[in-house]
Amino acid sequence: MDERRAHPRFPLILAVQYLGAENVLDYTENLSAGGLFIRTERSFDEGERVTLVLSFPQLLEPVELQIEVVRRRDGSDGSPAGVAVRVPDDRPEDRARLADVARRVAGVRHPDPSFRILLVEDNALVATMYAAALRRLSETEHVPGLGIEVASDGAAAFDRLLRAPAVDVVVTDVFMPIVSGITLVERIRAEPTLAHLPVVVITAGGEQERERLAGLGVSLFLRKPVSYQDLSGAVRSLLDGRAARPQAAPPREEARREALTADAEVGTDRADAKPASRR
Repeated sequence: MDERRAHPRFPLILAVQYLGAENVLDYTENLSAGGLFIRTERSFDEGERVTLVLSFPQLLEPVELQIEVVRRRDGSDGSPAGVAVRVPDDRPEDRARLADVARRVAGVRHPDPSFRILLVEDNALVATMYAAALRRLSETEHVPGLGIEVASDGAAAFDRLLRAPAVDVVVTDVFMPIVSGITLVERIRAEPTLAHLPVVVITAGGEQERERLAGLGVSLFLRKPVSYQDLSGAVRSLLDGRAARPQAAPPREEARREALTADAEVGTDRADAKPASRR
């Protein structure tokens, strides 16, 4: 069986260091129980074996593995250069370690989360760090059923917010390509079905930026660099507030439902109306 089918890959950024070259720091692009893809400018030969260490602060303690290079990507198509690697069959202990990493990092997938958080961040590494912090919030502070989604810019985020299922909290950076965090908040407040959606803004800006966002109803600001305690505390406070209120219908679905109900009531009134008596 094709190993990629036996072990589905999912996007994930982990730090990669190499034994004997600890000053070199690369990152994974995706990972499965059988292998991973590493973004790197280093030169490797297909079939070459390398010992590396995977890690991620507050998410994954260092894990040492021996891997074998199976394919190179030179980056000529515009994609970052890198190598696809697998754990050799004669390294069962390392294969077990990688499978455990994939299982722990993937976590438990809840088909219907109780709360959904949308992270809006164009830096994939930073987004992964924020997601790790919120995943830790779910695991250590007893917030079950926490679903975390990521959008790379404000345009993608707003498109997601207009679709079901509804998002409970938005955590957004300010400076992003295509649509900035400020423009995203403006669009959220202008959309009736999203106008009261809680938003946390992560910013390195000054008082003028904060005043502009405060005028748009943003009350929670986190200044870079963001600590785990600050991020989890802000989101926890907003989720507690959401839990105390009745759950809103998904964006635009509620408006459509109200329109259908109004049409039905009008139709009923017309059917029940009696003709005026003739004199």
